[in-house]
Amino acid sequence: MDQKIFRQIFHSLSTAFFPNRCLACGRLYHRPFSLSEQNSHVHPEDMNKALLHFTNKFVCGSCVPNFSIVESPVCTMCGMMFVSREGGDHLCGKCQKEPKHFTTARAAVVYDNLMTNAILNLKYQGRIRLARPLGSILLLAFLHYFSEQDLDIIIPVPLYPGKFKQRGFNQVFLMIQDWETQLPENGYWFPCKIHKKILQKNKNTSAQTGLNKEQRVKNIKNSFHIENQSDISEKNILLVDDVYTTGSTVNECAKMLKKGGARRVDVLTLARTT
Repeated sequence: MDQKIFRQIFHSLSTAFFPNRCLACGRLYHRPFSLSEQNSHVHPEDMNKALLHFTNKFVCGSCVPNFSIVESPVCTMCGMMFVSREGGDHLCGKCQKEPKHFTTARAAVVYDNLMTNAILNLKYQGRIRLARPLGSILLLAFLHYFSEQDLDIIIPVPLYPGKFKQRGFNQVFLMIQDWETQLPENGYWFPCKIHKKILQKNKNTSAQTGLNKEQRVKNIKNSFHIENQSDISEKNILLVDDVYTTGSTVNECAKMLKKGGARRVDVLTLARTT
């Protein structure tokens, strides 16, 4: 039997007996079959293509228009989208008053209801099949913002060991672990190494969800340490996390990395609050 026909039959049977449940609204829906998604690659000039690939697999047609990317103008330091869509990127008032320990932070998409459900399903419901498509979106943002930057190390924000044991995985590492193999497929050379053990979390903090900025800063303070400072001495580091809310977590990580001798720390997150 022709392989394409077999895939189409398999898709029809699987969607008939196991229809997808939309991540955004929770309704069951039948995903349209597409042969092109079998060979989908990410391209830095086409963020919407990666988003479409993700939404076609996990979101019903009614909810697709609610998926938004982060677009300029944004703060040149924290990456916050400005309410006014006029003008270029510039430093926001908060970063002027309180500069961060990192140099720049950038995100791929807006942390709306759709992305909230996707990330929560990955983290707390164990839907690890979401890691690769979400990682492709994150990879596209990496190529767009950091592919030409002189980077030495990429570090996923770590989990406290007890939480890692309970969950069984670090969702951030799952999203980026395949980058080194995905990039050659798209004609890009991977510029650095991913290290998941250099930065460690030594404090079992409360969940940041629901805390205000001051509480988040206090909650996360002194929660991280460097396993071996010689690994980061004079290095340019990209810190990766799933969500940027107030920036307290990544700023605390950046502070420890800079204190440990890193030359520069930048931040990339999958999603960002507006």
